[in-house]
Amino acid sequence: MVELDDSRSLREEKLRQLAALGLPYLPNRFPATRPSTEVVRDFGALEGSRVRVAGRVMRVRLMGKAAFAHIQDRAGQIQLYFKLDVLGSEKWEYFKLLDAGDIIGAEGTVFKTRTGEVSIGVEDVVLLAKSYLPLPDKFHGLANVETRYRQRYLDLISNEEARRIFEVRSSTLRTIRDYLNNRGFIEVETPVLQSLYGGAAANPFTTHYASLDADVYLRIATELYLKRLIVGGMERVYEIGKDFRNEGFSWKHSPEFTMLELYQAYADYEDIMALTEDLVSTVAQDICGTPTLGFNGHEIDVSPPWQKLTVRDAVQQYAGIDLKTCRTVEELTAKALERDLELAPSAPRGEVIEEIVSEMVEPNLIQPTFLIDYPIDFPGSLLAKRKAGQPDIAERFEIYVGGFELGNAFTELNEPGDQLERMEALARESGAEVDLEFVRALEQGMPPTGGVGIGIDRLVMVLAGVHSIRETILFPLLRRREEANA
Repeated sequence: MVELDDSRSLREEKLRQLAALGLPYLPNRFPATRPSTEVVRDFGALEGSRVRVAGRVMRVRLMGKAAFAHIQDRAGQIQLYFKLDVLGSEKWEYFKLLDAGDIIGAEGTVFKTRTGEVSIGVEDVVLLAKSYLPLPDKFHGLANVETRYRQRYLDLISNEEARRIFEVRSSTLRTIRDYLNNRGFIEVETPVLQSLYGGAAANPFTTHYASLDADVYLRIATELYLKRLIVGGMERVYEIGKDFRNEGFSWKHSPEFTMLELYQAYADYEDIMALTEDLVSTVAQDICGTPTLGFNGHEIDVSPPWQKLTVRDAVQQYAGIDLKTCRTVEELTAKALERDLELAPSAPRGEVIEEIVSEMVEPNLIQPTFLIDYPIDFPGSLLAKRKAGQPDIAERFEIYVGGFELGNAFTELNEPGDQLERMEALARESGAEVDLEFVRALEQGMPPTGGVGIGIDRLVMVLAGVHSIRETILFPLLRRREEANA
């Protein structure tokens, strides 16, 4: 009888017994002719024909001189039917030495059982890879979340939902690329290791480049290099790549994450809003078959047009504070403290507004919303162009869906004097180094440009309906095993 066997030594003994039979095992290849779901889907055309399939044995039911087993491949599962009088005595003994978890190849005839399940009547079977360890319990899977992430291979074997999430992720990337490529955007790659980091407000990871005897940084954003390409005449560019920020974990933050950044010349943030809502709704329709998504207990409709709400109106609506009349940092701080918000000592006005937005506005933006027209001193507005006639406002928007941020966008600042002045002011405050090479590129002339960065991991959270960013990352960064067990 084939058993779910916890003993590695017993499994090793079965492999030795199998080898003693003198039949083929552990071949270097096994070209399967049909994925499991295709056999089921095309049963009408395949009934009675011979097919080859391969996959992992998930469960076995032995019934005297016959047995049923289910194998799982990348497409799904299919049932195999084994009979002593079809396999012959040697192959039957071979089959009985297999364990749940083993990877096998099988060849046989497509038929349907009396209960109506499409199956394959096996005429030949071969062991392709031995599983020396048992599978997770089929009813409970991997209960510990940390174990699921650390041993993602087991999670994928036993958890259909995990496989679904990463199929959604793959489809999301493919659809985004198709959408942008079809609209004349060029996919590019920019440096991950940078001598100066910029394009966002974040702490970098630092490493040392021995050949140059110089510290370099894992990028926190791709923005400054992509804008150089706009200067160079590549009028529509995008990059889907990894960014790194030396900050903490949360349900929506990971130190290593994937971003889409795109830039379009001769466009402003209004053009980018139209592109963004069309892109996201297209992705949702393509992957989910509907623009209506379930996320965090909400039904979210990503169909255009999305709501547009200025920062001033949002703060007035959700916090009861008028930013136009409450101008000084002292007045604004007093209002924030009245609402029990936690502020850093002597926080500047922009940071106070940021805290109000984060705590009192953001959780209320469930349906897709463009939060637009940020104060120029709001953190993260360093690279955004001023609004015509309103120099204290940045032409900037952030994308909110399901009560959290999906992306950030600007009408890009293309005036080198203003950019240098702002970078120098930041350098005086924080000690950040001014990227003079970027400013020099702007001095060459950058056309009016709109750009947006969208967090791919967060977008997949919404599309797949999961509440933790680590569910969307195949191998999220974890503490070392010995530290986790301490």
